[in-house]
Amino acid sequence: MSDLPAATGAHPGDVPLVAIVGRPNVGKSTVFNRLVGQRRSIVSDEPGVTRDRIYGRLEWGGVHFEVVDTGGLLAGDDAEIPRKIFEQAEVAIGAASLVVLVVDGRAGRTGADEDLAGMLRTRGRPVVVAVNKADSARQDNDTADFTGLGFERVLPVSAEHGRGFAELLDTVAAGLGPASPVETREREVRVAIVGRPNAGKSTLLNALVGEERSMVSPVAGTTRDAVDSRIERGGVWFRFVDTAGIRRRGRTIRKADRLSIVMARKHLERCDVAILLIDATEPVSGIDATIGGYAHEAGRSVIIAVNKWDRVLKDAAVAAEFERRIPAKLKYLDYAPIVFISARTLQRVDRLYALAAEIFAERGRRIGTGELNQFLQDLNLQRGGLGSDAKVRYIVQARVAPPTFVVFAGTSRKLHFSFERFLANRIRDRFSFKGTPIIIKQRSRKPRKDPR
Repeated sequence: MSDLPAATGAHPGDVPLVAIVGRPNVGKSTVFNRLVGQRRSIVSDEPGVTRDRIYGRLEWGGVHFEVVDTGGLLAGDDAEIPRKIFEQAEVAIGAASLVVLVVDGRAGRTGADEDLAGMLRTRGRPVVVAVNKADSARQDNDTADFTGLGFERVLPVSAEHGRGFAELLDTVAAGLGPASPVETREREVRVAIVGRPNAGKSTLLNALVGEERSMVSPVAGTTRDAVDSRIERGGVWFRFVDTAGIRRRGRTIRKADRLSIVMARKHLERCDVAILLIDATEPVSGIDATIGGYAHEAGRSVIIAVNKWDRVLKDAAVAAEFERRIPAKLKYLDYAPIVFISARTLQRVDRLYALAAEIFAERGRRIGTGELNQFLQDLNLQRGGLGSDAKVRYIVQARVAPPTFVVFAGTSRKLHFSFERFLANRIRDRFSFKGTPIIIKQRSRKPRKDPR
């Protein structure tokens, strides 16, 4: 049982928040990943990889709580990126019910650890010190030096091997107070904001949630991890994920940049809707097409948001030219609606809420078999598809999100991709499925066995 003071419930959300803080390269992200049970935050031996606030949820001993991983803190560093890391971490600490201060047991107590401990004491939050890299019992004595930081609970842990985490979780859960029922919420719309570096993804996230939730900087590639923000608008819950700027593999030199591509694609696959952000001041490029391809291949619904529209000299034909050029470059995203926005001035940003909710609903639509086969009869495809001898006997919708249709054809040969595309387009003409890819699968008649 912990002797920590009871948490004050500073987190305004539905469960208490636990903030993980510490100086750079002590293993905070590894601690976070071990706590939430998945590789949710990027881990690297390069100091300063985590910059924004990364969230995860878990339950221990009946207590539900949220954990936030913050960037490495160096008090008093005035450089732009370290200063923004410190500002983001201070937001998390201010909202936290309890703080886990991670220190490096191998390196011993440092002046930076003492500075952070002093800052935490002024915040008035319960603090648990996790002495990381204590991989064996022989290293447990290394924790004694950290009692000098002035906190009662100092625990040896090994984030790499999982050692000591049961006791750490017991202490955290006890420090948060008695378990409380978790509020049940409606199904949320998960939206990934994706695009090439410096397209304005973090600025858009801040505009959507109405605060500086993600770090904004003119330096390309500032965001590396995925940053979640949950917000309610018009009775609908949205979870926005601002992902790292995706670059071509040949241009990602540092390990953290390569990992950020992997994590961005992983978080894209966790979402329902992707907002593909395109920079209006730059030509639509191959990397825009590649990123859109990631979303399409993952079966995500897509909104194309042309950002920085306030910086474009416009006449009546400019928007029409963009609407012609974008589908020409992104042929497989011809179903995606295009919105012209400025994340900086908030121009048309509000439209993204309604559009994401509409597309999410379309994504989950199911068409009855009777209605589908009436549609098939109207197309008159039972007589053959696009001049082929492939008679389409009937069609069913096998699943939603994304909508997937199974075509039963009277041939063992695979239907031509042009016919599949034709059929998907006709389904869209009849049933809409706005902003959502349509998948066509084939069930063919088995070839007759030779009686000989």
